[in-house]
Amino acid sequence: MFPNFKRATSAEGITYVRAGTGHPVLLLHGFPETHVAWHRVAPRLARRFTAIAADLPGYGDSQPPVVRDPSERGSKRRLGRALVEFMRELGFPRFALIGHDRGARVAYRMALDYPDAVTHLGVLDIVPTLEVAEAMSHPLALEMANWFLLAQPAPYPETLLGAAPYAYVNHILDAWAGAPGVITDEARAEYLRAFRSASVRGAICDEYRAAAGIDLEHERADRAARRRIRCPVLALWSEHDIAGRFFEPLAVWRRWATDVHGQALDCGHFLMEEAPDAVALAVESLLARAPAIAERSLS
Repeated sequence: MFPNFKRATSAEGITYVRAGTGHPVLLLHGFPETHVAWHRVAPRLARRFTAIAADLPGYGDSQPPVVRDPSERGSKRRLGRALVEFMRELGFPRFALIGHDRGARVAYRMALDYPDAVTHLGVLDIVPTLEVAEAMSHPLALEMANWFLLAQPAPYPETLLGAAPYAYVNHILDAWAGAPGVITDEARAEYLRAFRSASVRGAICDEYRAAAGIDLEHERADRAARRRIRCPVLALWSEHDIAGRFFEPLAVWRRWATDVHGQALDCGHFLMEEAPDAVALAVESLLARAPAIAERSLS
C-alpha cells in the first residue's frame, strides 16, 4: 500500500514508513487504525515532501513509551514527547504534523508543548478534548459510547475487547465510514491484525483513560495560562460526523490557535481514506503557508 516507501522501526520503538524529500510531514492515524490509514494520501505528499506515516506509540507495531508515573500512561503529552524524540532521531527537529482522530489529539498537544518543533498543524475530524467534555450531552454521549467504555478502569474494557476484537473493529469501521467499501480489504486486514494484540488493546484503553483524566488537566492548564497554538492550523472535518454536527469546528479551533482555516468534507469519519484528494490538496495548501516563529516550548 506504500509503494517506494521504506518501512522501519526507530530506536524509540516507533514503526513507520517514509518516502520523499523536502520539508518533513509526520502523519498520525486514529482509532482503531494504524499508519496504513494514510496509504491513499502519503504517496501524493511524498512527491513534494518527506512523508512519514507512523503508528502511534502503543498502536499498531509501535511500542508504548515507558512511564514512571502510571497517571501518564496514555497521556497525549507523553505520547507527543515520544514522537518529538522520534523525529529528532530521524534528523528532523522541525516538521509539519497532520493527525486524524486520536492522532490529531496527540498532534495538537505536540503543537502546544513544542511550538519550536511543529511548523504546521492539521487536525482531522476533531475538536479539542476539553471542548468535547464541556459540551457533553445525552445525544452526544450516545454517539461516543467508545469514549466511556474504553476509559473504564482496567481490566474491564480490555476484557470485553479481547472477547470479540474483530467484531468491535469491524463495527467501528463500518459505523463510522460514510459508505460501504471505503476501507479497503487490505487496510481492514491490517487494522484487525494490530487489534488482535492484547498489548495494543491495553495501550488504546490507557490512551482513552488519559483523555478522561490527565489530558483534561493539561488542557485546563493551557486555558488558564492562555497558551495558544502559534503555527498555521488546518481543520478538516466530516459534515456528517460528530465534529460537524455538534460543533462549529473553525470557531472552536480559533479559541485555541491564532491562524486557523479549513472546511467540512462530504464523507464519513475516515477522511484520508474517503476523500484522499481533498485531504492531500488541503495539506499541500497548509504547507505553503509560512510557519509562525515560536516563543517557547516544554522541550
